[in-house]
Amino acid sequence: MARQDRLMRLLAALRRLPAPVTADRLAAETEISTRQLYRDIATLRAGGVLIDGAAGYGYTLTEDPALPPQSFSRLETEALMLAVGSLDQLGDERLTRAGKDALARIIASLPDRQSRQSMHAIMRSWRPTVERPDITIDIELLREACWDEVSVHFVYRDKQNRLTEREILPLGLSYSPTTLMIVGWCLLREDYRTFEVARMTALAKGATSFRPRRVELLRRYVALRMAEWEAEEAA
Repeated sequence: MARQDRLMRLLAALRRLPAPVTADRLAAETEISTRQLYRDIATLRAGGVLIDGAAGYGYTLTEDPALPPQSFSRLETEALMLAVGSLDQLGDERLTRAGKDALARIIASLPDRQSRQSMHAIMRSWRPTVERPDITIDIELLREACWDEVSVHFVYRDKQNRLTEREILPLGLSYSPTTLMIVGWCLLREDYRTFEVARMTALAKGATSFRPRRVELLRRYVALRMAEWEAEEAA
């Protein structure tokens, strides 16, 4: 892991985890040895990050110069915490961790009074636990293809267990209450298609870039769906 990435992960863990955080816990969270952790703590301190504590006691991040001061209303803070708390229901561990890290960075930049208020949030989101199908493909590769606006190849098993090879232009991911879907322009059918990510295997990035077309494709897709919904309501 690159040194800068390692230090950023350590800062994120210090912001997110209840203080004081033991060296063993921080090392496990950042996937490094405790010896490397002590060196990284020293590096952060030398760079101006105020970290209280010591080996055998635990560490507390008390001043983080990497974050500018911010201010949110109490309701805005509750809304952020409610949104991030809802990520647990999507079954995407990396997305949930990213949300919690981002929220921890926001809270760490708040004035003391607002930071304390975030510890006493009154809003919670709860839904019955729903078993979601396992995803076997590399979800990070699929996200990167959406961000980079390049096609993906994959094998797809439909509801009749028939296998087909597809190449699509991935337009976006959609978390339904029960599964993860991807919307894309299918190069085989030359039309919009929605696929259940759990039914995809053998995923690989393609060589077709659709960056000049992405906005147009999304605009047309939304217009088509809106027209269908309006027709259903009229009927």
